[in-house]
Amino acid sequence: MQPVARLSGVSHRYGAVTALDAVTLDIPAGVMAGLIGPDGVGKSTLVALVAGVRRMQGGRVEVLGGSMESRAHRAAVAPRIAYMPQGLGRNLYPTLSVTENLQFFGRLFGQGAAERAERIAMLLDATGLAPFLDRPAGKLSGGMKQKLGLCAALIHDPDLLILDEPTTGVDPLSRRQFRELIARVRATRPGMSVLTATAYMEE
Repeated sequence: MQPVARLSGVSHRYGAVTALDAVTLDIPAGVMAGLIGPDGVGKSTLVALVAGVRRMQGGRVEVLGGSMESRAHRAAVAPRIAYMPQGLGRNLYPTLSVTENLQFFGRLFGQGAAERAERIAMLLDATGLAPFLDRPAGKLSGGMKQKLGLCAALIHDPDLLILDEPTTGVDPLSRRQFRELIARVRATRPGMSVLTATAYMEE
């Protein structure tokens, strides 16, 4: 099976700091893969390049069968990728409620009302967020923000889910619910690929 992502000689620098130095790596399709390491070793840079949200400097990144340097390919595969950046609730709109955030992302990916409603109900039930439908995302706890961020990432049923340190600053119960939600989604979508960057070995 073709890898979901392939990095060949990828290098990236921030001024005098080298974040990635000629990294060559195949990420298998249809599995959960982890990048484990302490802060500052380039994990976030690598997953951002795979997600197509950071500009290439050196080497080649192929995702879902094409080069991420190609604007046309990035546009074609963007609806198939979900990227949850590092930081509590970074992919959310803080003034929108839980429901409004999920409705927005569902519409963004062209989902009809019935499909959105079914998907949102499943995600909210799995994360325990159903009692907080009208609460603004900015007023949620750190763990709840991360769970809502994951719901927003999963709303369109992606082929590749990229999570950058998703449970940093999250309480143990929320961490467990986070993992259970991913397992539940993958049970219905065994072909979905998941790439997680984390500093925690138990993740």
